[in-house]
Amino acid sequence: MADLAKMRAQVYKDPRPAEHFDRFHERSRTREPDVIYDVVRLLTTLFCLIVFRARCRDAYRVPTSGPVILAPNHFSFMDHFLVGMFLRRKVRFMAKSQLFKRPMQFIYSHGGVFPVRRGHDDEEVFITARSIFERGGCIVMYLEGGRSRTGELGERPKRGIGRLALETGVPVIPVAILGSNRARNWKRLQVPKVTVQFGEPIPFERLEDPGHEQQQEAAERVFAELKTLYVELARHGRRGPRPEVAP
Repeated sequence: MADLAKMRAQVYKDPRPAEHFDRFHERSRTREPDVIYDVVRLLTTLFCLIVFRARCRDAYRVPTSGPVILAPNHFSFMDHFLVGMFLRRKVRFMAKSQLFKRPMQFIYSHGGVFPVRRGHDDEEVFITARSIFERGGCIVMYLEGGRSRTGELGERPKRGIGRLALETGVPVIPVAILGSNRARNWKRLQVPKVTVQFGEPIPFERLEDPGHEQQQEAAERVFAELKTLYVELARHGRRGPRPEVAP
């Protein structure tokens, strides 16, 4: 509870107008991440390997090309980097719009991050995501929308990921991240081991105009797979039984 009390209070509505974020969406729709992505990836990979002793299981399940959605649990700011560090392809991220402030907005936009205008129905984020998929991109989208404030998996996902999967027909890969809920403990010299487990791709048939119930059902399907993946990883750990490796 002490850790939760120290966490910064959440701002659930961004007061800035939608036009403020147009330039960030435009960049994501027309350009790929540049050298900023590579520099940040190198630095955060070294940090995660040394401090968190981060390890990965079954990264081969993520295709090396073509559109795909990665759907991890979200306990820590470091989750973005933990997902991307084990993949050879560049990964795009959705991030809450409050993060897009100087000077960090330069790093985010050049590093392949695009904003979700928090507290609003943000259609721009779906337009940007579809444009990235049209170029064969890979996007990380958290099932519960934001970061868990309890350090535990929630009970119900947001339907946004179901909408995106159904409207585009892009497969979704659940990603279990174990240990990042204790990432802040390194400040007290209590350093967790973090393990990232990639699940099997979940295919979706493209629908022209999926309803809210269909979107929620699709999100629930992915969330159920993520829960199973997370529970098994927590039970057996990084050295637990492994499935057969793809040829």
